[in-house]
Amino acid sequence: MASKRREVDGILLLDKPRGRSSNQALGRVKYLLQAKKAGHTGALDPRATGLLPLCFGQATKVSGWLLDSDKRYVAEARLGVETDSADLDGAVIREAAVPPPIEPATLRELERRFSGDQAQVPPMVSALKHQGKRLYELARQGVEVDRPPRPVQIHSLEIEQIAADGLRLKVHCSKGTYIRSLVADIGHALGCGAAVDTLHRVGHGHFDAAAMVSLDAIEAAFEAGGVAAIEALLQPAEAALAHWPSVTLAAAASAAMRHGNPAAPTAVIGQAPGAADAPYEGDTGWPLVRIFDDGGRFLAVGVRDPDGQIRARRLFVPAAHAPA
Repeated sequence: MASKRREVDGILLLDKPRGRSSNQALGRVKYLLQAKKAGHTGALDPRATGLLPLCFGQATKVSGWLLDSDKRYVAEARLGVETDSADLDGAVIREAAVPPPIEPATLRELERRFSGDQAQVPPMVSALKHQGKRLYELARQGVEVDRPPRPVQIHSLEIEQIAADGLRLKVHCSKGTYIRSLVADIGHALGCGAAVDTLHRVGHGHFDAAAMVSLDAIEAAFEAGGVAAIEALLQPAEAALAHWPSVTLAAAASAAMRHGNPAAPTAVIGQAPGAADAPYEGDTGWPLVRIFDDGGRFLAVGVRDPDGQIRARRLFVPAAHAPA
């Protein structure tokens, strides 16, 4: 394969396989696409599988909003064991007898207790930093440090007992939530301990698992049709923001905006509402919007100020190799 890198824009919704780090999976797809610029939007552990949006070229400009978005997971937990990593890859530090079949009322109480605003202690094997070093690097050296609790939010939690020593959790949570910590906390509440057996991400912001593509399918597409076959799997950058409101500008206003000028309210020739939870710019109270030109091309992320002016905050200039 030629080593020359190419300008490629778009988002690929990877179903990350078990046993590969997020960076390894990203590196493989980036290599196949020969893409100049790429990044993922929220790492999954090597043991975990599921939805990992990979952003290429101009689409990396939306990665921050994807990182901040909610996530949805399905996890299976083993009861009666605690490990130093809170999953079954870690060293066992305690074993305990598993209680008899857990009453449904107990599961409902656990769901209530661990839903809503939570203060969660990150696991030592996380990628957070302590004095410049990743926690997982310290953990590999046998070093454990105090980790202050971090605020997270569990929007919804469903717990089902699937075996005498097994639970299945369905979790919709905010960014920064560690499912391993949640499982460990539930195990502690039950008095027997628990560790993650399997973890599968099924939702990431506006994206869900139905649109994922496996790494095997990507490899097969490349073998059959080269980089063009992988490009056909890409989604445009604005797909990550599809729940935001949008405005369409007249041709002259679009051209002016590309040079840093705002657009007057009279330049808006079309608009569509977004979800009620669409984001705002910092503390200004100005709503973020997707901005399109009169040909339907994604132009920018911007704001609508109190006077109705549309101002660009991040311009998008698609490369030749970008999904329509």
